Amino acid sequence: MIKIDSITKTFDTVKSLDNVSLLVENGSIFGLIGSNGSGKSTLLRIMCGVYRPDCGDIFFDGTPVWENAEVKQRMVYLSDDQYFITGSTPADMMRMYRSVYPTFSVEKYKHYMTQFGLDENRRLNTFSKGMQKQVSFILGLACCTDYLFCDETLDGLDPVMRQTVRHIIASEVAERGMTVVFASHNLKELEDICDHVALLHRGELLFEAGIDDIKRDIHKIQMGVDKSRADEIREALKQLDTVSVEQRGSLFTIVARGTVPQIDNVILGFKPLFVEYIPLTLEEIFIAEMEERGYEFHESYIG
Repeated sequence: MIKIDSITKTFDTVKSLDNVSLLVENGSIFGLIGSNGSGKSTLLRIMCGVYRPDCGDIFFDGTPVWENAEVKQRMVYLSDDQYFITGSTPADMMRMYRSVYPTFSVEKYKHYMTQFGLDENRRLNTFSKGMQKQVSFILGLACCTDYLFCDETLDGLDPVMRQTVRHIIASEVAERGMTVVFASHNLKELEDICDHVALLHRGELLFEAGIDDIKRDIHKIQMGVDKSRADEIREALKQLDTVSVEQRGSLFTIVARGTVPQIDNVILGFKPLFVEYIPLTLEEIFIAEMEERGYEFHESYIG
């Protein structure tokens, strides 16, 4: 288990993280989501022991990560920017990784290089950005560590390759209990793979929950009503824990918290012409959470 205990980190006058605490269960796929500049990458680097927090600590199964080589051998960090030895080939990088990680599997490395159709003897500076990310991902997997930390790892890959990477990660987690932490602002990429997500904004933790739990507690409802009763119904909707209410003529679109029976108990009393529950995406939940807390929303927040 990864225990993130009251982490605060400041760069000059900017507080990147403010008293953040989280638990990441072993064998899970955990997503750090949030607006640009929310502190996701900073937290990921602190988890990897790259940055030292101003206060607080990170523990892996009870052992702190800072300046602990033994703990760091159990993890691989895949940065958004790819760093390779100048003029190196994938084979050169493989030998370097193998010298650092006792658990490195040459067999797994060669298997995935073949699956991805990559030439291990070609210089990496001649690869496209997407191909370099593939090599970085393969090297990280071949280390066979307990923890894999991914910072925008899927960004820059084509749709087929993104799907392949997600499938491989899910298989590795299922087969050997690897723990994966993704930092990303692309919620669509994380929705289908993560078990849990934590939402950060301006260095603060807004919430942390399982994907299924999040969707169970907030709902989007479309309801057709007699237009002559629209004002009466809008007032009655205050009985619900509404996040947003939008009306277009006789059509209401409501986002509300609570269980389906709780919501039905209110809206069915209106004798609506029709009622439809529409599944919310993680992106819509993100927007609702941000707007409810009074944060101004911009499309750039979610990539």
